[in-house]
Amino acid sequence: MEIIKTEIEGVLIIKPRVFEDERGYFFESWSKAAFEKQGLDINFVQDNQSFSSKGVLRGLHFQNPPFAQGKLVRAIQGSVLDVAVDIRKNSSTYGKHVSVILSGENKTMFWIPPGFAHGFSTLEDETIFSYKCSGIYNKQSEGSLLWNDSNLNIDWQIENPIISEKDQISNSFSNFNSQFE
Repeated sequence: MEIIKTEIEGVLIIKPRVFEDERGYFFESWSKAAFEKQGLDINFVQDNQSFSSKGVLRGLHFQNPPFAQGKLVRAIQGSVLDVAVDIRKNSSTYGKHVSVILSGENKTMFWIPPGFAHGFSTLEDETIFSYKCSGIYNKQSEGSLLWNDSNLNIDWQIENPIISEKDQISNSFSNFNSQFE
């Protein structure tokens, strides 16, 4: 397993070691021991999965403390542009984002620690997306940022995204008061 640091502290790109032959492939999508070897002691408590058609945009979502979640995400089938936005007020990268293409083909994973808003756009039909979460969902602590906020300047790599009603009325970044230090 190769763990690659990004330009934002704590956000990691993870490339598993994939074993392929004429029968197909095998890889570890999660190994507590491998993560601990990298200094990451994560206790996952919930797994989520979504199915989306091409052009769907979900995000930018987060859960406020004390119900903050870290997420290990990957595309099982299809592909997404996955985005993590730093919402830690005292971070030198506050308001900056990192994006990565995750696909069933490349099998790359993305670790998004607590203190980040998360979203993705689907680049292919029939995309299956998986989340391992370090905290249980709590409706009262959920928050979201406006996906197309000009202050965040995210290129989602899709035109005319399909967006939920909830995501269309999210907070703008300029009006956002982060609860993350």
